[in-house]
Amino acid sequence: MMPATVFAMAEGLRERKKRETRRRIADAAVALFVERGFDRVTIAEVAAAADVSVNTVYNYFDAKEDLVLPLHHGDRLAGIVRERERGESAAGAVLRRLREEVGRRDPSLGLTSGFAGFYAMMRAAPTLVARLDEIAVRMTASLTDLLAAETGAAPGDPVPALVAGQIGWLHAHVLTEVGKRTDAREDPERTAEALIDLLDAIEELLGPRILDYARRH
Repeated sequence: MMPATVFAMAEGLRERKKRETRRRIADAAVALFVERGFDRVTIAEVAAAADVSVNTVYNYFDAKEDLVLPLHHGDRLAGIVRERERGESAAGAVLRRLREEVGRRDPSLGLTSGFAGFYAMMRAAPTLVARLDEIAVRMTASLTDLLAAETGAAPGDPVPALVAGQIGWLHAHVLTEVGKRTDAREDPERTAEALIDLLDAIEELLGPRILDYARRH
């Protein structure tokens, strides 16, 4: 029988190799998509660039769009709120996370010099634009469910959905602002500075009713 420690090490190594393979495939795919356009690259070409088989690509990604925008991104807001600190509200947690990401110039917000090509590639692909819309809907829906469960809201209570909608709006507004400034070829540092001002304005606009909702005690 394999000792527990050896089994755990084997599991850890296997998971690490899976993550590395997944990242290699995604990186190879995005590089091809940016260079040639999303619709002009086949899964076979992605597999060849990543040095894996076509079946391996599909083992890690259910659809071509998942190589760029996995559906699990739709859990982002609920994940942030679920992990919020004691005394922090749902909206407060999202605002804090966004400020942290802006502060470290997180690539997930597009605050890098190479984001312009990636953003142009996404906008040129109708299926990726549709996937962005789907992810946004999922973000609000999953956050609504979480807020309703955590606050013990009665069935039919509209407040969790309204609060989730406001949080979804602020998150989408920040991403839209990044997109506009990327189109204008603005330096990422200037964009980051503008986003901090934008987040301050959003927080002031939301007011105490939203900012205090679902505060973790």
